[in-house]
This record gives sequence, C-alpha cells and structure tokens, in this order.
Amino acid sequence: MNTTARQRGGLVISLDFELAWGVHDSLGSEGAYRVNLLGARKAVPRILELFNEFHIEATWATVGFLFAESREELMQFIPAVKPTYRDLRRDPYRIELGVDEASDPLHYAASLVKEIASTPGQEVASHTFSHYYCLEDGQTVEQFAADLSAAQAIARSKGFEVSSLVLPRHQNRSDYLPVIAQAGFDAYRSNEPNWLNRPARAGSSGNLVRAARLIDSWVPLTGANLVPWASTRPDANGLVDVRESRFLRPAGTMGKLLDDLHYSRIASAMHYAAKQGHLFHLWWHPHNFGAKQEDNLALLRRLLVLHAKFRRDYGFGSYSMRTVSESARIVTHMQQDRQPVGPRPAALHACRTGGRQLSAVVGSE
Repeated sequence: MNTTARQRGGLVISLDFELAWGVHDSLGSEGAYRVNLLGARKAVPRILELFNEFHIEATWATVGFLFAESREELMQFIPAVKPTYRDLRRDPYRIELGVDEASDPLHYAASLVKEIASTPGQEVASHTFSHYYCLEDGQTVEQFAADLSAAQAIARSKGFEVSSLVLPRHQNRSDYLPVIAQAGFDAYRSNEPNWLNRPARAGSSGNLVRAARLIDSWVPLTGANLVPWASTRPDANGLVDVRESRFLRPAGTMGKLLDDLHYSRIASAMHYAAKQGHLFHLWWHPHNFGAKQEDNLALLRRLLVLHAKFRRDYGFGSYSMRTVSESARIVTHMQQDRQPVGPRPAALHACRTGGRQLSAVVGSE
C-alpha cells in the first residue's frame, strides 16, 4: 500500500444569501421575481434539511443587512462612509425599509440566519455588509473597508466569528485583498480561472459571453474547473482562495434534457475531483430555488446522493470554505516545518475543522 500522505478531495458548497439585496438594482423585489425571493425563505430550511440528511458542510455568505431583526437595529451598524457609486441604481441605502422582518421579509432574515447557524456543519460567512460592488465606478477602497468593518460588527453582535468572504457579483480585485485580510477574513471565493468568468462591472459582459456561460453549464467549454489543494495555500496577505468551480443553475426552467445535461456536467467534474483528490466548489443563491422548489431540491438531492457514493468509494469529503482554509493553513505550516503532512494524533486532537477532525481532510493512501 502506498502510504504517501495526501489531502482528500471534497465537495465545497457555498451559497450567496442575499434575498432582495442581491437584485435591488436588477430584477427588483416587486416584479415577477418576488416569487423567487419569498420562496427563498421557504427554500432555506429545506436545503438545510438535505444538508443535515447527507452530512454536508456548507458556507452561507450572508449580506450583513440580513442579520438585523429591525430597522432600528440595522441603523446602529450603518457605516459613516458609504459607497458613492456613479450609477445610483447600485446604491442600497436609497431603499425604503420596513420596520422589521415580519413586515419586510425580503430585507431582514435574522431568524433564517439563526436556523442556518443551528444546523450542524454550516458556516455563517459574509457577502459584505451592503452587497458591495468592488468594480463599480465611484466607490473607493476606503468605502470598501468601512463596509467590511460594518459586516464584521453586525455579525459579532450576533455571536458569529466570520472568517470567509464572498464578494457580490464576483467582483474580485487583487488590490482589495489586503483590505479583506485587514478586516479579519481568512478566506474568499474567487472566479473560475477562464475567459468566461473574469471579474467585470455589472452589465459589462457582452451577449456572446453570457451565451457561452449558459452553454458551458451544459457542455464543458471550460473544463472541469477543479480546485487543487495546492492552489489553497495562503497568499502574501494570509488569505486562502477557495475559488468557484460551477454555478448550480435553477432547475425546471429550460426542460428536462438541459437539466440532465447540467447534472451530468457537474457529476462528471465531481467524479474527476474525487478520483484526483481535488476540490469541486459548487455555489448558488437560495433564491435560485425560490420557484420550482421541488425540481431544484430534486436536483440537489440527486447530486448529494452521488456525493455520498463518492464519499464511500474515494473518501470524497464535504467541506465549508472555513474547513478548507483551516486545513490549508495547517498543512502549509506542517510543510514549512518539514514535518510529515499525514495525520498525527496529538495534532489532530488539538485541531478540529468545522466540528470535524482534520483527519477527514488529510489522509494517507
């Protein structure tokens, strides 16, 4: 038997939890998409039930506004320095809010955040305080820093130590990474490393790119987009990049044939990740499941059943972004000390990642 230590592959899941804050400048919350947004509140508990049934870890990147129970509470955390977007449609602070979650369920979600946190294996993370856009004209790095500070403050007020960050619309930029680290984050999710998913301002991607992204969800234009463990090594800012692999598109909107192609696209990549010991990072928004919930939950169950098979056959794990970050740091430290990267009882007893032993991530073959 080969006893060379290695890190086991795994499925990483992250959800961008934003409700109306994620579409206030595009689809809005009063039109046809309101069904999806209201449905998201019912979808979240059902997704959590599936995660619990299949022992799935996941990261819930939550807009800071959603932590508040009321307008009065939210006002206590509004930063003095707000984004000055040139396009005023991007400004969330112009929105008139209801008094509390009961009267305005699309802009507050404290009860759902509590439900997420109480489910085993779930990481409460940040999607910035205000659904902040890092690439939009007019905003500044100082405003971004103030937003992240507010996000951390409101999370701490609820008892959460938030260490993972997902930037809205995947508007990642390398010059903002030091600010992310200074705000107390350890990990972030970057874009797929291909021409279809480069960071861009809202509305700047042409029709060709948008069409190619859609086709890529059915056929592998960009490959499997796996995440090797080597790519999770902390960078110069101390941040771990847990980059995306695939967006889970809503089911039931374009017919069973295309839904099956989408499933097969993901299933094939997961299988390859399991065999190669790589990570596969799947993400979506809860409001993507807001309409046609039965179709969407059936697709998710189908994927989780497949994951359970790969877990049995290959030791293919289930990791939150925090688990990946903590494991990457420990392994990097052990390698720097020129110590074996295989599990050692004392070290494993001292370090648990997301409520699980590091041995779930680092194994030997």
